[in-house]
Amino acid sequence: MSATDDTLRANQIYSLTFSHKHLSRSPERKLAVLACMDARIDVELILGLRVGDANVLRNAGALVTEDILRSLILSHHLLGMEEVMIVAHTGCGMLSFKDEELKARLHDMTGAAVVSPQSFGAFANLEESVLDQIQKVRSHPWLNGLTSVRGFIYDVETGRLREVMEQSPALSYDLPPLDTALEEIS
Repeated sequence: MSATDDTLRANQIYSLTFSHKHLSRSPERKLAVLACMDARIDVELILGLRVGDANVLRNAGALVTEDILRSLILSHHLLGMEEVMIVAHTGCGMLSFKDEELKARLHDMTGAAVVSPQSFGAFANLEESVLDQIQKVRSHPWLNGLTSVRGFIYDVETGRLREVMEQSPALSYDLPPLDTALEEIS
């Protein structure tokens, strides 16, 4: 029996006690979560979400792609979503390769050159990737009504989330030399 057959059998059992037909199609918490597709991440469990609380979107690397933007725009404008959480994770496979090397390997394995996908979206720095994804959402003109777009890294070893904060530019003050400041105080 295949894994798909196992899931179909589980669905038959689930449907016998199905109780979610009353749920709205709009996310109850007005939240969308973009997470990596990594099988170790149970988005609802780690965020304390119930069925119907949020629109959960997943792809390799928790990347804001054209399709993710499409889904966020629909969720925001048609379903009332107001907040976005981007959840990447430690040990992400997207850190383990470079796009061009993977394309070459796949070409060598299959003998086929393809046009799509144009990019796999590999990245070298997890924090920078999360910040890039936040910026992609924040900068889209059809998503400027969102109240919050925040990014996090889920630690697959501890189960903890850590927020990725944007680096504030260093504040510069026109301060007088220390000896002048000390003279003014005395």
